[in-house]
Amino acid sequence: MWMEECVNPRIAQIASEVLGGKPLERVDAEFLADLEGDELYDLFYWANRLRLRFVGRDVKFCAIVAAKVGGCSEDCGFCAQSAHFDGPARKASKLADEQILDSAAHAAQVGADSFGIVNSGRGPTRGELEEWLAPILMRIASEGRTRACATLGALTPATARFLYDCGVRRINHNLETSERFYPSIVTTHPYSERLNTLRVARAAGLSLCSGGIFGMGEEWRDRLDMLFTLREIGVDVVPINFLNPIHGTPLGDRQKLPPMECLKIISVARFVLPRQEIKVAGGREVCLRDLQSWMFFAGADSTMIGNYLTTYGRAPELDHQMVRDLGLKWRTYDGGGVPPASPRPRLASVIHTGRYRIPIICEAEVSLSPERAMATVAEDGA
Repeated sequence: MWMEECVNPRIAQIASEVLGGKPLERVDAEFLADLEGDELYDLFYWANRLRLRFVGRDVKFCAIVAAKVGGCSEDCGFCAQSAHFDGPARKASKLADEQILDSAAHAAQVGADSFGIVNSGRGPTRGELEEWLAPILMRIASEGRTRACATLGALTPATARFLYDCGVRRINHNLETSERFYPSIVTTHPYSERLNTLRVARAAGLSLCSGGIFGMGEEWRDRLDMLFTLREIGVDVVPINFLNPIHGTPLGDRQKLPPMECLKIISVARFVLPRQEIKVAGGREVCLRDLQSWMFFAGADSTMIGNYLTTYGRAPELDHQMVRDLGLKWRTYDGGGVPPASPRPRLASVIHTGRYRIPIICEAEVSLSPERAMATVAEDGA
């Protein structure tokens, strides 16, 4: 009797249905999002049960390196790299090849299952892909010490296939928020472009890593909209980032989310996406603070190790100790090496973009009339 009084029966009922394989309904997600106080601990408990049931006890790490930083043409309000704002990383710079490869080797050493190369900008140029990134990606993929991933911005069918031919097997391209709230954060490219990039990446055989940033001023309906969109697309990994406000950006003065709100977001994400890898990434140190280890009890099964794009993480040894203290283990990459499709992959086509609403890959390299640009869209399937 005492136990029945202490456990919210509706949370238990919803969890039982999801544990049984029933997709979470929107009305139930809204109920979970409204929970407060001691009922949050019930939510965390059941989210952990879902984690154990669908993805198991082991957790994963991933690591990234900012290969090209700053000078970005886009106006994402949270980003320190935008040339539109006076953020700390607005000027463009690029790492040397060996620096990127050293970062990949270190990622493998600290147990990262995946290693992502991240570039600023709306999308990669032909020169960046063929002459700079391809040899690096091919080497990381063929060595097989960690999964080769890439975050390069908008993709077309041609660029997505090019990455696959280089040995890349996963791309990250975040939706960031809901389609409704998105124009409040980004105005230089449409939400549909992000959705299209995920679709063409999936068609090319790439695994999808896509999530968003929480704490930008969105409402809970926006959070749920994004999570249900990710479920509809069928993404494999869902990064959950909490806004770490950066001075000089439009969101630089926003208050950080409190720890319990962050944990609730993680738990609701697990209910909506019970089988996906839920990865807690940017902002966890400054938002979760002393409750970082609770992210796994709240339903996450993955986290980023090391530094982020323009902010510091914490020492990998601290994350290792956190996992050990919880009685958990981390799982390293065991997929083996992925050989490239050819010694020197080449892009099958060059597609002009920008004003004609096609994802950018080489805007500075070619010039097309509006009529030819629209014909290219039809030919390439974008």
